[in-house]
Amino acid sequence: MARILAILLFLIGFCFVIYGTYSGLILLPESATLELKNNYRILFFHLPSAITSFLAFTLTLIFSILYLSKNERKFDVYAVTSAKAGIFLITAALISGSIWAKVAWGSYWNWDPRETTVLILWFVYAAYFALRESIESQETKARNSAILAIFGYVTIPLSYLSAFIGFSLHPSTKELKIGLNIGQTLSIMILGFILLYLAYILLETRAEMLRIKLEGEDED
Repeated sequence: MARILAILLFLIGFCFVIYGTYSGLILLPESATLELKNNYRILFFHLPSAITSFLAFTLTLIFSILYLSKNERKFDVYAVTSAKAGIFLITAALISGSIWAKVAWGSYWNWDPRETTVLILWFVYAAYFALRESIESQETKARNSAILAIFGYVTIPLSYLSAFIGFSLHPSTKELKIGLNIGQTLSIMILGFILLYLAYILLETRAEMLRIKLEGEDED
């Protein structure tokens, strides 16, 4: 059942992303309300990546808390799988944001508060995986990485609120004004990214739990 659901989510999400990409890059004209004409098109990849990464890290937080409270292996599997998707997505957001910055501000990197806090976020979750690789004991690995995920989650609201700092170059959600057509395409892309993320979580956790089960049977 989980595999069928994952396939359906993937197919729907893939169709949404394909349509959103076609609409964002081909159908929509140069923006009359956003600056820098065609540079706004990077938004269709940058914002969905960032939003979905925040969702992924939030679920990592929830599953980490559940692991520490219930001590069940499956919650550690869910947490690390979600974190894998999250760090891939936040990396995509960093890269696409740098492309935007080059056109908008003249440099790929400007040490803007939003750029800096998102980079800190990236390093925190990179450390999460480095910690897991450095510990052999499964129980110790799961417990320590869960603790890091809980404390490291502060970087999520920090990175969001950083755009509201007075000297930040990054536009806040209050400052960002988009038309109806752009908003519809952006919503489709965000939904597509989220559906693809959920499909990945279902497939990857199912495969990992199966692997753990087989390893347990081999030990017996």
